[in-house]
Amino acid sequence: MSTEVKKPTLNGHPPLRDSIPTLESLGVTLHPDTYRYCEDSQLLANSLGGNKLKDVFANWIVVSAAFCACMGGLLFGFDQGILSIVLTMKQFLTQFPEVDTAQDSGAAFNKGIMTALLELGAFLGALQAGFLADRFSRKKAIAIGSVWFIIGSVIQASSFSFAQLVVGRFIGGVGIGVLSSVAPMYISEIAPPNVRGAFLALEGATIVIGIVIMFYITYGTRHIPGDWSFRLPFTVQMAPCILLGIGLWKLPYSPRWLAQVGRDQDCLEALVRLRNLPSADPRVQAEWITIRAEAIRNREVIVTNHPTLVGSGFKSEAKLEVAAWIDMFKPGILPRTLIGVFLMFFQQFQGINALIYYSPTLFEQLGLDYEMQITMSGVLNVCQMVATSAAFFFLDRVGRKPPLLLGSAVNTASHVIVAIMIAKFSGDWDAHQGPAWVGVSFILVFMFSFGLGWSPVPWALPAEVHASSRRAKGVAITTCCNWLFNFIIGLITPPMIQNIRYGTFLFFAAFSLLSFIWTWFFCPETKGKTLEEMDAVFHTHAAHEELQAKAEILRAVVGLPAPSVNGSHEEIDYKAGGEDKARTQYIENVKNLDV
Repeated sequence: MSTEVKKPTLNGHPPLRDSIPTLESLGVTLHPDTYRYCEDSQLLANSLGGNKLKDVFANWIVVSAAFCACMGGLLFGFDQGILSIVLTMKQFLTQFPEVDTAQDSGAAFNKGIMTALLELGAFLGALQAGFLADRFSRKKAIAIGSVWFIIGSVIQASSFSFAQLVVGRFIGGVGIGVLSSVAPMYISEIAPPNVRGAFLALEGATIVIGIVIMFYITYGTRHIPGDWSFRLPFTVQMAPCILLGIGLWKLPYSPRWLAQVGRDQDCLEALVRLRNLPSADPRVQAEWITIRAEAIRNREVIVTNHPTLVGSGFKSEAKLEVAAWIDMFKPGILPRTLIGVFLMFFQQFQGINALIYYSPTLFEQLGLDYEMQITMSGVLNVCQMVATSAAFFFLDRVGRKPPLLLGSAVNTASHVIVAIMIAKFSGDWDAHQGPAWVGVSFILVFMFSFGLGWSPVPWALPAEVHASSRRAKGVAITTCCNWLFNFIIGLITPPMIQNIRYGTFLFFAAFSLLSFIWTWFFCPETKGKTLEEMDAVFHTHAAHEELQAKAEILRAVVGLPAPSVNGSHEEIDYKAGGEDKARTQYIENVKNLDV
């Protein structure tokens, strides 16, 4: 069989359909079962394993990569754990009287500014994360975020003025924004679909683990006389970035990113490492082929939508980049984009970070003394850590929506009960110790309930609904929204606590109720679905055309002739039927390649 062999080229993007390199040129001989897995994405997902604990830890390369990617969540948790105590620490208030209500009438606002500037920096960091992840790779974007965070931490630890402190927090926030945006993207692209939800739950879990670790470090350092009581925690929080720098270069690149930039052979090698299977295994080959087909299709869509912008050089690619951002808000993609926006909106407006940052102040409203405020703040953080860690093990079994619905219902009731306790008994807590502890108990109930659903799912689900070419931007938009809403909550909570007291809890209860309604009617279930099946979840009007286009590209990738409308080959219905004929053609093709 004398045919011209198409050789792979590196253009920084996938090839178009008419220039796909042959498998021969890539040095790949396909297994006869490969096409069967290519046709049935659910069969491929199931063949990679179950979703039990042993499956989660079956491949330590994936586990290590996922934990390293989650450093952004850990670092954000460190910041929350530090501030919840530091904001009440006498040594800190002496150095920065601007946040001491006894010394400055604007302390509540300054406290909000100090807290919220990190979130504002994170918002800007998340904005650039999509570009960094697509341009330089997910792995290098994580390294860039780490550098930002280290610079910010150094400035914070050495601060002697309020202005220097907030600048350091802003710069550190940029790093957290980059890291928190890239992490779920990277994890969703390296994890097998059967346990993807468990790994994505790590993002939420590491946040609360970071909160608990740094809370108790600061709990101990508060007894140090002088500035090191708060400077030491600000210094220690840089340690994970050093560990990340050591391990980062050993991690594989994302196979989907490699396919997205046209590095097909490197994509196969990365999958071999991540799945711990040989390149001749039909499951590895099938996943590799479907990833390549998806990347080619995504590039084809962008080029088709913006043909006048196609060209060579950075300028043309920059124009396509801007156009692709605008596409995220067009009707065909907007529903997916809004899923992430609303998840993050409701996550923040249920009051989670208000409780974490300002928990001692909120417990003070329930009549607790200073030591008990700090003690219960620690218990509060442990409750969320236990719940979020539990979600790591059950998220792929029960799905994404049930934990959200349960959480919204319990959170609404908890906020209302706490508000009632404060409204009725805050005038004399000494005579009403029972109602005070009822209020404390339901704050803990809220935290546990939130940790089961609304802590991990909003980080996991947005990365699951976007196609690979849209995922970097989709996750970046989602994370930007998280930080924007986080910024708003951090800014308005201190004045709300000071001025409307129990009304603060009613405010959060109202949004908890709205989150239940939105989740019930509009949030999709992504449990057990591969990233390539998301079109069907959203019931787009072009679903059949998209499926057929992908199937045609898939045939081109494996070397089968494309269906023809002029009768030279019978057209195959890819949605139902025709698979046996395609498989027969494929097997004959493999035999010819062997000859």
